[in-house]
Amino acid sequence: MELRQLRVFEAVAAHRTVTAAAAALGLVPSAVSEQLRTLELSLDTTLFDRAPRGLTLTAAGERLLPWSRTLLDQAEQARREVIADRTRVRLGALETIAATHVPAVLARLTAGRPGLDVSLHTDTARDGLLGGVAAGALEAALLLDTAGPLGDLGFYLPPAPLDHLDLGDVPLALVVAPTHPLGGAATLTRADLRGRRLLVDSPACSFRLAGERLLGHALERVRTGGVTVTRACAEQGLGIALLPEFAVRDSLAAGTLLRLPLDPPPLRLRLVWRANREPVPGLRQSLHPAAV
Repeated sequence: MELRQLRVFEAVAAHRTVTAAAAALGLVPSAVSEQLRTLELSLDTTLFDRAPRGLTLTAAGERLLPWSRTLLDQAEQARREVIADRTRVRLGALETIAATHVPAVLARLTAGRPGLDVSLHTDTARDGLLGGVAAGALEAALLLDTAGPLGDLGFYLPPAPLDHLDLGDVPLALVVAPTHPLGGAATLTRADLRGRRLLVDSPACSFRLAGERLLGHALERVRTGGVTVTRACAEQGLGIALLPEFAVRDSLAAGTLLRLPLDPPPLRLRLVWRANREPVPGLRQSLHPAAV
């Protein structure tokens, strides 16, 4: 039983598919499958029930999970004590906020810590980041959520003890082109939006999930793509878009988009890590007052 096999085991337990676990670990699926088979052979037991909808832990797998985390934590502690002059932090972040919000967090995280070794890993998928944190492939991840409990925005949480810290608000704007029938409306209710088209990204997109909470299901969903494509489609009058304010600020100033008078609550920029392993000593104290 090797540490790399345990990391693969945890990743598969968190993601429930070999393909997703491979993406989180930066491996090819065949390597993940091989490591998992080798681990099961070494223990002479089956750790996962394999079904078309994914992999679920067997009773043996459930018993191994806390042991796996203990062994990996102890190995990481040993590594840190051996190279005590440097602390390694692999930080994951959603690509949407990588350029706009991550640099300020990194600057505050590294302030006064010359021995801190931070590497940034971006991903378009929140599940990949959370799975990486759960599996130990990442020390922490920056993502978007609501002000409520972790995952209250409506996304899946891996089976791991997770802690979080809110670093600031990410304001949203509901926008349309000036030529849109609702452009220039002085007031707006949900009833006014019924039957209109809402431009959205994939079902897991933070802004799409925020739109579901704000607007319900009265609007027709039209899938366009990421933030940049959705903004461009909105500018062409193809529908309504709920986007981060930082992504439409220039368009609002130029008049190519108008803000609708229905204020959405902001999302929260949230740092997530394993509750049983704070990635940096004094993390909360150093980041809590950050304005990002």
